[in-house]
Amino acid sequence: MDTVEELNGTYFFNGLNNLTAYELLFWILVDETEKQLGIKDIIGVASLILGNNSIHIPGKPLTATPGTSHASLFFRKHLSYKFKKRILPTLTKKSFSLRGVKVFWVNNLGAFAGRAVPVLGWVILAYDVTMISFNTVSRYNTIARPEDKF
Repeated sequence: MDTVEELNGTYFFNGLNNLTAYELLFWILVDETEKQLGIKDIIGVASLILGNNSIHIPGKPLTATPGTSHASLFFRKHLSYKFKKRILPTLTKKSFSLRGVKVFWVNNLGAFAGRAVPVLGWVILAYDVTMISFNTVSRYNTIARPEDKF
């Protein structure tokens, strides 16, 4: 067990003394974050960076999402297969909107793969946040006094 309750009503955790319940929760969160993050997080962050529409493309219609990403350029070049119909759903940023994303159907396998890269990054990071939160609360509740539990 990595924590012990002290007599004065505070907690001890990984060498830290006299922690309040909220401080204990914070240090467990830090510890669980360190445990969770690894190579897949580097892939997640790289996916977000490579999938960002940071490359200016002249001649795009005003209604199109501005710019393109490194991932999109790479996959359009290396996966240039085209279907007869637009059957592949992709997510793109909405232009001039605060609502976030829109679904756009494409027939180009490379466009589909390029637009899937940042989605993969968000999925990996969302999974990490979920696991860190769940593990933190679970671990905290096994340590904390009944009146301090969530």
